[in-house]
Amino acid sequence: MSNVYYDRVIRKLVIGFGNLFDGINLVRYNPDNSEAERFLVPIAYAAKELYVQRIEGDPNLDKKVQMTLPRMSFEMNGLSYDASRKQATNLKNFNTASSGVVVSQYVPVPYNFDFDLNIYVRNIEDGTQIIEHILPFFTPDYTIKLNLIPEMGIIKEVPIILNQVNSQVTYEGNRDSDTRMVIWTLNFTVKGFIFGASSPPSSVIKTSITNIYNDISPTDQVVFNLVANTSVGVYQAGEIVYQGYNFATATSTATVVEHKTRNTQLVLTNVSGNWITSQPIVGTITNASYSFGSYVVNPIKFATITSNTNPSTANANSSYTYTNTVKEYN
Repeated sequence: MSNVYYDRVIRKLVIGFGNLFDGINLVRYNPDNSEAERFLVPIAYAAKELYVQRIEGDPNLDKKVQMTLPRMSFEMNGLSYDASRKQATNLKNFNTASSGVVVSQYVPVPYNFDFDLNIYVRNIEDGTQIIEHILPFFTPDYTIKLNLIPEMGIIKEVPIILNQVNSQVTYEGNRDSDTRMVIWTLNFTVKGFIFGASSPPSSVIKTSITNIYNDISPTDQVVFNLVANTSVGVYQAGEIVYQGYNFATATSTATVVEHKTRNTQLVLTNVSGNWITSQPIVGTITNASYSFGSYVVNPIKFATITSNTNPSTANANSSYTYTNTVKEYN
């Protein structure tokens, strides 16, 4: 949690949503349906209440030119986790665009973002004209493509769903006043994502080595690491050793391959039974007796398979093959 990262994903979702409604032109007509005027409807990120207060405070809109109507505003009202789009938690995205290195990032967490688009107009027809510029594209969803994590090459198609459309006409002052406020509110759900941190760059694996051994069996050699201060005698190659009160009632037996007295190792084969570190290993011929601290099984190696990418400069985004080399052992 101490690593600092910021992919600006939420910012990109907000900008992507706002750009959908940027560039709407409104035309006003003369009584003979000829065009009287045409202008661009401005849009800004702002709360609805701020615009309502501005319109109510200056109903004629003659104090500041930049507040002329119509105009639009939008804002994000909240977000919620979307369990229906959850992917397996341990899945990762990988990027190997840089030569020789790979960067990974866990799949994103799906979240739904709630947006409101507010349209402020002076008359009913201005509002319906703007609405007709928007509604045909949502059936009820419209999908945009966003480059959310450029460093990882992650480009997502993000659906935007139109949930509902509401209109409000508020008349202010006495009945003879023509000052009124016409507001259209459109509610949307943006099905976005939130990403975690990416891993530091690491080397790309281009060579793998696989060793094939036989199954563990009684013929495998087992190396027992003996405890020196419990030593009595020297084992003889080929003799039978055991653990227990005597050989007839032994709980485990084996055959000596080699006794390495200098490094206190006893190599056994045909091992059977349950060997216990607290009991001595007794030789049936030499009566040698040692306790052991640990043991290692040495299975027989059958073959080694080495795989290399072809070409050696390949990465996950390249077209490549494998070259396999097999070495067998007698």
